[in-house]
Amino acid sequence: MAIVGNPVLRLFIGAALISLSPVWVKLVDVSPTTSGFYRVAIGGVALTLYLVLTGKRMQLSRRVWLVLLAAALFFSADLWFWHRSIQYIGPGLSTLLANFQVFIMTAFGIVVLRESPRLMQIVAIPLALVGLALIVGLDWAALSDDYRLGVIFGLLTAVAYAGYLLSMRRARQGSQHRIPSREIAIISLVCAAMLGASAMVEGESLAIPTFTDAAWLGAYGLLSHSLGLMFIASSLPHVSTTQAGVALLLQPTLSFIWDVLFFARPMTPRELLGAIIALAAIYLGARKSSKQVQGARQE
Repeated sequence: MAIVGNPVLRLFIGAALISLSPVWVKLVDVSPTTSGFYRVAIGGVALTLYLVLTGKRMQLSRRVWLVLLAAALFFSADLWFWHRSIQYIGPGLSTLLANFQVFIMTAFGIVVLRESPRLMQIVAIPLALVGLALIVGLDWAALSDDYRLGVIFGLLTAVAYAGYLLSMRRARQGSQHRIPSREIAIISLVCAAMLGASAMVEGESLAIPTFTDAAWLGAYGLLSHSLGLMFIASSLPHVSTTQAGVALLLQPTLSFIWDVLFFARPMTPRELLGAIIALAAIYLGARKSSKQVQGARQE
């Protein structure tokens, strides 16, 4: 109970749980679309049961429902791109690239919302590009087709996730509820329908081949999606900017560590330096307020 009541512990446990998301995707022997379907289907059902058991109502305005549909579309695209990126370039780099949504959000704020950028945000963008160049190398043509496709899918994940975050921000405007449990449950179930339809169009089976695969998918949906998201969402209003910023870095950092430990990813000194620089850039790009850090890659 002490863990549940301590927002800092919830924050870091949530970040650790979410960092395992790409590991489940890599371990399970199903298509990328199918693993995405089960993540949001299992997680969505679990969150819906939580709402029912706690007596929370799903009364939302028509405007909010429409915005949540847009958020679900973006999140479905996010998972579709991200899971393929994981297969091509591994959990670590794919998750790092997905966190580049911080810079897309910054660009959106400057161009669309006419926000004045901070110096650190301006510095962070070229710094992130330097880090990425050190990781993947400067000779793009020398990379394999699969690796290049994985990098492209990772960056498209960042774009889709930024769209999801902007939609969620719009849906939450004026909400009296601190924790977006209703919104996440709705988005999860709608995403499951979208990814299920996508799997059928792609000719992919939704069958789970083994009990082990079912266990990985269950862990993905329950631990990383449901518990991870709720732990982070419930803790952010109660932690400092610094604590939230460290949690932002913890998830991609741990994903890199899991990639090395579980899948024997080779790391040269140049790639390690690039990862450190890119992580520092993500931190600088997002470090403004605790609310803004909610845009961290919560997957």
